[in-house]
Amino acid sequence: MSTEQDLLSRSDSKCELCSSTENLGVYEIPPDSDGSADQSIFICSTCQHQIDNPDQVNVNHWRCLNDSMWNQIPAVQVMAWRMLTRLSAEGWPQDLLDMLYLEDNILNWAKASGEGSENITAKHVDSNGNILQAGDTVTLTKDLNVKGANFTAKRGTAVRGISLVADNAEHIEGKVNGQQIVILTKFVKKSS
Repeated sequence: MSTEQDLLSRSDSKCELCSSTENLGVYEIPPDSDGSADQSIFICSTCQHQIDNPDQVNVNHWRCLNDSMWNQIPAVQVMAWRMLTRLSAEGWPQDLLDMLYLEDNILNWAKASGEGSENITAKHVDSNGNILQAGDTVTLTKDLNVKGANFTAKRGTAVRGISLVADNAEHIEGKVNGQQIVILTKFVKKSS
């Protein structure tokens, strides 16, 4: 049997991601597919176009992953994980990702394409473990000597409208005494 025939049989002649029955074809899972049915999936042209062109993704099309992510075929699990990861900023895909469990070898395969690595952002948390977001107001939990500005930011000072330092989860920025300073997250607590 050919790979296409194997996939046709395995998928019951439906797209393994969205269950469409039209314009189906073999999709070899990048980056290292050997062309076998184990390393390929049977998908429709709509899914393939959106996988290959991330800038043209219709987010609502991928709500089908709510069902296909539970498929027992590792190749289908890999593509479901990659698409959920790609769309995780939308909210609901992240919720599905949080429910999805993959064996270590399947997860490593899913990550082999580098999908999601650029989406990994550090989470900024205050001294109590609360997640900080840009625009939050925080209170200093300790007197801080501000280097180069010759003043001390006093404990209890409110810092409004903070911004997060993208590449360092331990740093935030905010204005104290009219001066923009960098503050360590372990010395602040989020104001409610």
